[in-house]
Amino acid sequence: NSFVTRTNTCGELRSAHVGQKVTLYGWVQYQRQGLFLVLRDFQGLTQVIIPQDEAHSHLKELLSNAPLESVVRVTGTVSPRPLGQENPKMPTGDIEVKAETAEILNSCKKLPFEIKDFIKKSESLRMQYRYLDLRSSRLQSSLRLRSRVVMRMREYLCNLHGFVDVETPTLFKKTPGGAKEFLVPSREAGKFYSLPQSPQQFKQLLMVGGLDRYFQVARCYRDEGSRPDRQPEFTQIDIEMSFVDQAGIQRLIEGLLQHSWPEERGSIMTPFPSMTYEEALAEYGTDKPDTRFGMKIVDISDVLRGSNIHFVQNALSYPRGSIRAICIPEGVRYLTNKDLESLKESAKSQFNQEIMEIICRPDGSLKSLLTKFLSETEKSELIQALNMQKDDVVLLAAGEHKQVCSALGALRLLSANLLEAAGLALRDPTAFHFLWVVDFPLFLPKAENPTELESAHHPFTAPHPSDASLLYSDPTKVRSQHYDLVLNGNEVGGGSIRIHSAEQQRFVLEKVLKEDSEVLSHLIEALEFGAPPHGGIALGLDRLISLIVDAPSIRDVIAFPKSFRGRDLMGNAPDYVTPEELEPYHIQVSWPLEKKEAKKN
Repeated sequence: NSFVTRTNTCGELRSAHVGQKVTLYGWVQYQRQGLFLVLRDFQGLTQVIIPQDEAHSHLKELLSNAPLESVVRVTGTVSPRPLGQENPKMPTGDIEVKAETAEILNSCKKLPFEIKDFIKKSESLRMQYRYLDLRSSRLQSSLRLRSRVVMRMREYLCNLHGFVDVETPTLFKKTPGGAKEFLVPSREAGKFYSLPQSPQQFKQLLMVGGLDRYFQVARCYRDEGSRPDRQPEFTQIDIEMSFVDQAGIQRLIEGLLQHSWPEERGSIMTPFPSMTYEEALAEYGTDKPDTRFGMKIVDISDVLRGSNIHFVQNALSYPRGSIRAICIPEGVRYLTNKDLESLKESAKSQFNQEIMEIICRPDGSLKSLLTKFLSETEKSELIQALNMQKDDVVLLAAGEHKQVCSALGALRLLSANLLEAAGLALRDPTAFHFLWVVDFPLFLPKAENPTELESAHHPFTAPHPSDASLLYSDPTKVRSQHYDLVLNGNEVGGGSIRIHSAEQQRFVLEKVLKEDSEVLSHLIEALEFGAPPHGGIALGLDRLISLIVDAPSIRDVIAFPKSFRGRDLMGNAPDYVTPEELEPYHIQVSWPLEKKEAKKN
C-alpha cells in the first residue's frame, strides 16, 4: 500500500485488523438489497456493511445505487462478522467493514458481460472488451504468475549466472528460410525492414562481440496467417552462451526452470529425460511426445512377417516399410463404433493411411478381419507384443515408417481425448513431464519439392560432430546439434549449437540450401573475425505459462492478444491508412474490385 492513499487492499484484512479504521478502493462486485456490498480489487474481496440508520441515509443511497463494477472509495471500521455468518471460502471471510464514508470515483455503464469467471462469454466479446476481461480473477492470477516467473528467471540468469540482458533491434532485414516475416516500409523507395522472427543473428553477433552470456525477454514476430493458438507477436526467453556444448545448455535450462517454477505447482525433478528424434517418432509418432500416458507405438513387423496377408507383405517390401500398432486400454468399453470410424477416417484424411482394428474379446480371443489369416502362434505373439488385455482395441497401420508412425501418433492423442471424454482418467492435469528431444536431422526435404533441402531448425545450426564429414557427401544423413524441450506434448523451447565457421556456414547456405549467402554477408563476415564456439536456446514464454496455469489457450496468459485471424478486436487493428500517409513510403494500395465498388458508393 506504499505510494497510494488506501490503507489496505481488499484481500488482506483479517481478524487481527478488527477495530482498525481503514480506507479501501475497489470495484463493486456484488450488492444485496442495500444491506451490504462486496468490494473487489486485484488482491481479493471485502464485504462492506451499508449503514441503515437515518444519519447515514445519504451513504446508504449512494452505495445502494452504485452500478456493479463502479469504482468506489470506502472508509470504515473493521468488525468481526456475526456468529454463524463467517465465510470460510473467503480469505477475508471472518471480518466485514462497516462503512462510514464513501465516494463513487467512477460509475460504470451497462456491462457487455458479467465480470465473473463462471459466466460463459464468447472469446471475441472478451477480446473486444479486454480491459474488462482483465478484471477476472483467472486472468489476474495468470498475469501475476507470469510476472513472478519472469522475475525469477531474470534473477537466476543475471544475478546467479552472470548473463547480460541486452535489447536487440526490432527493425532489421529479411532472413532466409524459417517463418514468414512482417514487412515494414521505409522512406527509401522499394526498401523494407523486416520484424525479426527471433533475435537469432543478433545473439550470435553478441557472442562474436565477446559478451559471453546473453539473455533477453524478447518480442518476436511471425506472419503465419490464421493458425490456431498462435500469435503474430509473441515473447520468448532468449539465451546464448559462448564455449558451451549441448549438455551445458540443457543443465542451464533445467536449473532455470527449477529456480523459477511456481511453488504452488509442486516441484519439478531434474535432470529431464532425453530421447532422440528417431526414438520419439518410432514410439510416439511425433517429435513432441506427451509422456504422461502410455499407448506407445509398437513395431509388430516381425510378428506378421511370416503371414500371407497381402497388404502386410506389400508394406514390408518398401525400404523403410513397417507394421506398427497402438493398444487402446478398455477401448471396447469407452469407445463407440462411431469413435473408431472417426479415428480411421482421421488417419485416412490427414495421412492417407489405412487403419485396421483388432478387438480383444472378454474371453481373450481376437476379433478382426485379420484373424482368419493368422495362425494361433501369430495371434499369441501379437497379444504378447502389444500386452493386450480383454476389451482392449488395437489400431494397426502398415506402410512407410514415418507415415505409419505419424498417423498412429495422431490417433494416440485423439484416442486419449476420447477416453478422457468418456470418463477414463489417463493424463494427470497436475503432472508436468519435461523431455529433451535431440539428434534431429539437420536437413529435411522441402514439402513442395522433395529433391531440394531446407533446414529442420534454421540454417545456423551446427552438424552433429559424428556426422560432420557427411555434410559434404550426403547431407540428408546428417544429424544436427538441435535440441527441443517438450512439456506434456507441447514444444516449449528449442535451440542448437551454432555454426561458428564462416566456411561451413557459407557451404550450408550456398551448396546445401541453395540460398543467396549475400543476404547474410554481415554474419558470415563476423564469423571470420574470431567467432567463439557458441550455442543457445529460446523458451516460448506464452506457451510455458499457459501450460503451468492449465489455460485453454495462450491468449489467456497474454494481456492484449490478437484474435485467431491476427486482429486486435479491441482497437480494430490492422486498419486502413490514407494515401497521404502512404506517400512518404512510396506505396500505393491496389484495392480488390469489391473494395473499389464499396469506396465509390
